[in-house]
Amino acid sequence: MTQPPSFAVVSGVQVRGVLQGREDIVTHIVESAYRLHGERQTINPDSYFLKFPQRPADRIIALPASVSGHVNVHGIKWISSFPGNIEHGIPRASAITVLNDPETGFPFACIEGSIISAARTAASAALAALKLSARRGMRPRRAGFVGTGLIARYIHTYLTRNGFMFDEVGIFDTARDNAERFCGYLERSRSGPARFHDDADSLIRESDLVVFATVAGSPHVTDPGLLAHNPLVLHVSLRDLAPEIILSAFNVVDDVDHCLKAATSPHLAEQLAGNRDFIAGTLYDVMTDEVEVPADRPVIFSPFGLGILDLALARFVYDELAGQGVLHEIVDFFDELKRYG
Repeated sequence: MTQPPSFAVVSGVQVRGVLQGREDIVTHIVESAYRLHGERQTINPDSYFLKFPQRPADRIIALPASVSGHVNVHGIKWISSFPGNIEHGIPRASAITVLNDPETGFPFACIEGSIISAARTAASAALAALKLSARRGMRPRRAGFVGTGLIARYIHTYLTRNGFMFDEVGIFDTARDNAERFCGYLERSRSGPARFHDDADSLIRESDLVVFATVAGSPHVTDPGLLAHNPLVLHVSLRDLAPEIILSAFNVVDDVDHCLKAATSPHLAEQLAGNRDFIAGTLYDVMTDEVEVPADRPVIFSPFGLGILDLALARFVYDELAGQGVLHEIVDFFDELKRYG
């Protein structure tokens, strides 16, 4: 007789213990999930945004998903973004990921999700940088970060652990103290000299790899001429670039339907152009050589962030801890298992 699975709670300390120092493995897991998605072995419905009229800056997002193949799990990521937390010294984002058994539907794990979310975001960006720069035949040497929070730190770590070396790292943040803390991280990581910029425009002009990791709700970079030197742009925060910049560039996304919604920069570009012809393809298309990536145009990667990535990485964490025999299981979590008592 089929039995419900045991239920485990996985802490952030355990998640970090599994993932830290294994950036190459995490990047491979993310690449594998993208390939399963491209091969239609995933289900990734629309995200649901819970918003609050009296607190418009705050939101909680539900990302349900299912991954077949070797991952074989259903689940949901439940992630909040409360920017005001930063003023109180706690992180803006917090999250959990719930995994469901594909046979019974029973949830079998609740995993701290903010570290998984940051790691999969950074691995996605690093993977895109690897694949796109390889197709262009050029490795960036001058990196610039617009926004210097936790996601920026993770992205820089994943870039360097995947072989990128920079002669200089440019830094711009509207909060100078955040930029200074990020600079301290760069010094500790011995990643080369850092340079502060007074605005995003000057940073973009002097970088051949630009990373946007902000909480911008609408475009603040508006001049297409800023990309005249044809940089590679990792547009992770999705709403920094004016639609005119998107329309002037070579655009790659993680999923077309997901990315062109919710007032992202590509969504605004679609509304302005009246079509989606400006999208060259997905990262899966790049990985499978379905699109040629030019060296003589700015290239922008805009990832919406797919729940399948969180599930794939959460499943990896769960399996690693289960293999080590260190899962914190709640034996009697499920009750009323007999239909008639």
